[in-house]
Amino acid sequence: MAPDDLDAEVADFLDAAERVYDEYDDGYVDADTALSQLGDHVSTLRDAYEGE
Repeated sequence: MAPDDLDAEVADFLDAAERVYDEYDDGYVDADTALSQLGDHVSTLRDAYEGE
């Protein structure tokens, strides 16, 4: 993966993670849902990093 592509994936991950934290802080999702969503975002970032 090109460094620019990885930079974009990391930026997308950080934006998605921030949205999860905001939704949790605002009471829209519970802790289990927030952790599940964060796990999904980590998996997406890992797949992008590993080239899948």
